[in-house]
Amino acid sequence: MKSSSIEGQQSHGESVFPYVVKSPFAVGDFDQVVPWVREYRDELLQLSTTHGAVLFRDLPIPSVEAFDAFIEALSVENFPYLESLSNAVRVNRTTRVFSANEAPSRVRIFFHHEMAQTPVFPGRILFYCEVAADEGGATPICRSDVLYERLKGCCPQFIDACEAKGLTYTNVMPGSDDAESGMGRSWQSTLATDSRQKAEARLRQLGYSCQWLDDGCLKATTPPLPAVMQIAPGRRTFFNQLIAAYFGWKDDRNDPSGAIRHADGSVIDCDAARQAIRIAEELEFDVAWQPGDAVLIDNTIVMHGRKPFRGTRKVMASLADRRTQAFSVSRHN
Repeated sequence: MKSSSIEGQQSHGESVFPYVVKSPFAVGDFDQVVPWVREYRDELLQLSTTHGAVLFRDLPIPSVEAFDAFIEALSVENFPYLESLSNAVRVNRTTRVFSANEAPSRVRIFFHHEMAQTPVFPGRILFYCEVAADEGGATPICRSDVLYERLKGCCPQFIDACEAKGLTYTNVMPGSDDAESGMGRSWQSTLATDSRQKAEARLRQLGYSCQWLDDGCLKATTPPLPAVMQIAPGRRTFFNQLIAAYFGWKDDRNDPSGAIRHADGSVIDCDAARQAIRIAEELEFDVAWQPGDAVLIDNTIVMHGRKPFRGTRKVMASLADRRTQAFSVSRHN
């Protein structure tokens, strides 16, 4: 399957980013899409891992329900959003598909690997454009393996610290969903319980520490988590939520300066963090959505975000391939 070209497409070694698949069908008929996806399923998944992201353009995917059928044809394990520990407020449309983020249009969502700040994360993410914004609203994506190599060259001590020490994240969850924040999911929704006792028990089972605040919010700190992931021999990615947490975790409850630390308690090198976001922005490709577009992302390789927009924007998401992560930090590092 040969990649089509698109403005701004990048080359990294023998890969292109994103890999672009345009409709092989002369006539827009979704009935042809499902058997085609089933036939090429293994190749499409491998393309997403090799290149990081596959952008499907001009495929006849006319609705959220059709997108759900498209995902089912890929035969990837569904990771229901309700079972995740993500911070974002989202609305389910089907059992697989939900709104990408309900944060206001003015809010910029910084680069991140989906749920890299939790012990359980999706190996793959799929996006779908139901309605494109009148202006703005692109989904920027970035190859995190390329970012890792660039950072290793310019900030070697920072990368060494990330690999040796890992990261912890602290987030204050509100007592009710706050759609004004990009990280406003309540503790009840996040932990699937109205019981404080059960909420604490679930967090502690996952290795978190937590504290109830006077206003009913729940402050939670993750167990040590990796900041770098080895995908294959010689291929590593800057797999974390460092950029998003350091620059974007800001609302009435959260201060980015206290959101992230190395797992031994030491502070993040702020100059290196700024270098990380600068390089990521140099490497970004903006998915400028057209209605019906779909994107398949290998979440271990590609970061994504959201740019502010005007008008109505309805971009859907789906999680697949649930995985777990853990990290042991040496206090002597």
